[in-house]
Amino acid sequence: MTNVKVGVVGCGVISKIYLENSKKFAGFDIVACADLDMAKAQSVAETYEIRSLTVEEIVKDNEIDLILNLTIPAAHADVALAALENGKHVYGEKPLAVTREDGRKILDKAKETGLKVGSAPDTFLGGGLQTSRKLIDDGWIGRPIGATAFMMSGGPESWHPQPDFLYKHGAGPLFDMGPYYLTTYVNLFGPVKRVTGMTTKAHEERLITSQPRAGEKITVETPTSIYGLLEFEAGLVGSLLTSFDIAGDSTLPRIEVYGTEGTLILPDPNTFGGPVKIKRVGSKDWAEVPLTHGFAENSRGIGLADMAFAILHDRAHRANGDLAYHVLDLMHSFGEASDSGQHVTLQSTVERPAAFPPALQFENLREKLSNE
Repeated sequence: MTNVKVGVVGCGVISKIYLENSKKFAGFDIVACADLDMAKAQSVAETYEIRSLTVEEIVKDNEIDLILNLTIPAAHADVALAALENGKHVYGEKPLAVTREDGRKILDKAKETGLKVGSAPDTFLGGGLQTSRKLIDDGWIGRPIGATAFMMSGGPESWHPQPDFLYKHGAGPLFDMGPYYLTTYVNLFGPVKRVTGMTTKAHEERLITSQPRAGEKITVETPTSIYGLLEFEAGLVGSLLTSFDIAGDSTLPRIEVYGTEGTLILPDPNTFGGPVKIKRVGSKDWAEVPLTHGFAENSRGIGLADMAFAILHDRAHRANGDLAYHVLDLMHSFGEASDSGQHVTLQSTVERPAAFPPALQFENLREKLSNE
């Protein structure tokens, strides 16, 4: 086998970038798609010259090695388990599942069947965040002692065509956007030991102002502002604030990392590029650091490509199920800490993902990742 054959389940908004980028990546080929709305699946299949199947057909299709699960969060576990039960690896959009119990079922089934599980986000493999990691690992800011992260916005009902699911259990700003920030944290510093937090909800209903459903109201079922503190096993302390309740644009940085010898400003972890800025002790000004790694453009699918090479060469992959489960555990722990008024010790841990090779590009992806 030279490439892993992939079938997409879920032909919504996010599927387009995966399908477009699949033409550039080595390691996998998307050969089929499925959706509960067969007309949508057929339209996507025609556009990208692949086969359209039902969901039941695609998880049983003998040509397909891996299911790319792009369904809504509530369906993540069911689709992942169906794929694994039919002998297929699975890579899904975040979060891994809505509940810890379902996330554990996915990992247990993968272990039982000898299959691999992967999960978005893979933005931490992009040029901006891999450059940031290299600066930290190489000691440019000394020993990391703390970090802050902020995802503060007005909510998706102003732009998303179908925003309902983002206000249901298993969504909200933390479960929707938090994985980008928390995965970045674990990539930089390793696993988290314990957390505390507070949550709130600004509105019981939200008014949709985007088309085609402008004027409809959404019932809010989940907290829409979450304030969390994290203690990492490595000893440093971080914070994460996520909110859909902000009027206007926040001016807070996305992520800052504080070390004994300097401070690092990281790019938006929902992107793959820069800028990366550093200010070392004794410096008067911030300096922008040239990126040491490739994939600075929108490279969704890089985690899937890394997983495909891991399948082909029997090695570990970076955007893996254990990492996604640790992030899921973290997000639930913030809510539990808020409800109990106490610190919550994490039930899970995970190995820090291996760094990407410097200067990784589309052109040398197969060579570098095949030789790991």
